[in-house]
Amino acid sequence: MLKHCLLGLLLTATSFISQAQEAQTTNSSDANSAYIIDNLYTFMRSGAGKNYRLLGSVDAGTKLTVLSTEENGFIKIKDDKDREGWVESKFISQTPGLHQQYQTLSNEMSTVQNKLRQAQVEMPQLQEQNQSLTNQNKLLNQQITELQTTLEQERAQKQAATAKEKRQLLTYGGAIAFIGLFLGIILTVVLSRRKRYEGWA
Repeated sequence: MLKHCLLGLLLTATSFISQAQEAQTTNSSDANSAYIIDNLYTFMRSGAGKNYRLLGSVDAGTKLTVLSTEENGFIKIKDDKDREGWVESKFISQTPGLHQQYQTLSNEMSTVQNKLRQAQVEMPQLQEQNQSLTNQNKLLNQQITELQTTLEQERAQKQAATAKEKRQLLTYGGAIAFIGLFLGIILTVVLSRRKRYEGWA
């Protein structure tokens, strides 16, 4: 039972990792989503050029919404704080950064660990239920065996009773036939003697 649960959790973890990879692929193909590349932060400006006013900085790994195509080496974006501005296109990537991937995998690992803990809590109950079902199965098998034995005994008794009835019928039939034959002989003898006596008279 424990092996089955662990196998299920392993398959779940594999599914989560596959989903994360699919999510990365989906995000990569989404033209409106982008990320600031790792290991740096960059500045957001009010226009497509370095001579425009600074609006603030955007941290590495931040998910962005792309609002325009590249212009003068800059792309207009909206960050996770709903600020709109221009960022140099060389600092933008279509794939999530390591921080984003780490966060996604950490969340999925936490989910798997919670499921594992839940399975460990439920394991004694499942083992108890399994033992109870095993005992019920043994009891039912015993009852089935007893019923089969009783059925065989009743069948044997019925066959013996049927054979006894047949023997009795044969015995009664033979006795009746013998008595009839004996009476027939006696009547024949008596009648033949009576005819003799009448002939002498």
